[in-house]
Amino acid sequence: MTVTGERIPTRTFRITRTDLVRYAAASGDHNPIHWSDSRAAAVGLPGVIAHGMLSMGLVATAVTDWAGEGAAVSEYSTRFSRPVLVPDTAEGVELTVEGTVGEIRADGSVRVDLTVRCGASKVLARTRAVLAPAASATHS
Repeated sequence: MTVTGERIPTRTFRITRTDLVRYAAASGDHNPIHWSDSRAAAVGLPGVIAHGMLSMGLVATAVTDWAGEGAAVSEYSTRFSRPVLVPDTAEGVELTVEGTVGEIRADGSVRVDLTVRCGASKVLARTRAVLAPAASATHS
């Protein structure tokens, strides 16, 4: 049974430049700030950055993996607070997702409050996902 204050397992995702190229192909977002150091620098970025929707998708994966098969995110909100810089190395960068059950609502839905970091930097702020009622009973 899920309880308020319960922590979900910490998940760490590795993002490489290869992942950015694959995500660009899948999403149709071919903006060169996601693959070219010179183009990223030209717009004032310190380097190539991950797609924001890729970061959000990985966070949703952490939540639904915790909730279990059939889990459905019915609400999701966040703010981008820092870019996820992806170096041109085989190791790439790690995105770490931590979460706590913040609320169990009267309808049975579960709000999970999330912290998302790349290294020591918080890259997403005020991140929350709400799982539909049916999903709240299936987590492991």
